[in-house]
Amino acid sequence: MPKAKSPLKIGFVFDDSLDSSDGVAQYVKALGSWLGGQGHEVRYLVGETRASEWYGGKIYSLARNQRIIFNGNRLSIPLPAKRSRIKQVLETEGFDVLHVQVPHSPLMSQRVINAAGPNTAIVGTFHILPSGWLTSWGSRLLRLMYGSGLARFDKIYSVSPPAAEFAKSAFGLDTEILPNVVDINRFEAAKTTKEPKNTKKIVFLGRLVKRKGAVELLRAYAKADLDAELIIAGDGPLRNKLESFVTSHNLGSKVSFLGFIDERDKPGLLNGANIACFPSLYGESFGIVLIEAMAAGAAIVLGGNNPGYCSVLDNKPELLVDPKNTEEFATKLKQLLSDDTLISKLHGWQVERVKRYDVAVVGKQLIAEYNVIIAKRINTGHN
Repeated sequence: MPKAKSPLKIGFVFDDSLDSSDGVAQYVKALGSWLGGQGHEVRYLVGETRASEWYGGKIYSLARNQRIIFNGNRLSIPLPAKRSRIKQVLETEGFDVLHVQVPHSPLMSQRVINAAGPNTAIVGTFHILPSGWLTSWGSRLLRLMYGSGLARFDKIYSVSPPAAEFAKSAFGLDTEILPNVVDINRFEAAKTTKEPKNTKKIVFLGRLVKRKGAVELLRAYAKADLDAELIIAGDGPLRNKLESFVTSHNLGSKVSFLGFIDERDKPGLLNGANIACFPSLYGESFGIVLIEAMAAGAAIVLGGNNPGYCSVLDNKPELLVDPKNTEEFATKLKQLLSDDTLISKLHGWQVERVKRYDVAVVGKQLIAEYNVIIAKRINTGHN
């Protein structure tokens, strides 16, 4: 069997913009920068993006994009990409592997897949879990639009077991689990500049939308009457409602709103948390922010009991909460701020748990997978 080339020429294919900081964009950027650092040639075939490169890897912005709300998230979908432009990029680069983020658009990513040569391996990573019936229905419609296009994939991975179940039910895909990643080295750097904690802190980081559970967190915080500061980082349409709640419950001296947080400031913010709290209600396929908080050294990472977060937190009941049960939520906040023995035990577990998501660990697995798939495709000559 012929050996795949090393270094590899890898193209990440992503319909949205790399200017985004959402979970899928973070996955692409974290993996891409790590692979580039290992000596592989990485390129990005993406939707409308202002940047021209990422950590030395050229960015090809193949389509203009339209902003929409899908699965409870703001994202952009590509308008039809020019086939001539796609063909030019593929001929210029001669990719060994194209790594597509799934579900993908028939108007851009699928056109890239269709134009790929027979010796180019196509792999995918499946990222979503539906937030409601509309997303589920839309995904099934998307499957029909793909037609036979999904057959061109050599292999597809899912970021979690819940995502794999949805990939099977909605798209008929059999996938293997290869999780999302975090650059532990980048987040661990925050630990060296950690300030003493004079006041206990609960930190929420995320979009201020219904799905993320900030309203439920505020209700539980108010009920618990905690001697701890609540920091709400992020922005969104619910901010005015949340600020009004704080005012009406006389919490202004204890609750602060930071607004949008730059990626560079995220490790330090999470590192300062006694509880990094992410009470998302539904629609989470994984939970990158959970592993970021673990990597940054948050004392405790507490998540809503949705399927993706349950997967990341290994269904540990101490680290999961029903956000809508205000009484239970308040009790858990009190316990995780005061029970030093439990805090130490859970923090030690988190330190070990996050290692499996390190980009260096997952990245090595992915390189091995790439090489096997590339060699098989070259050897069999199938298309």
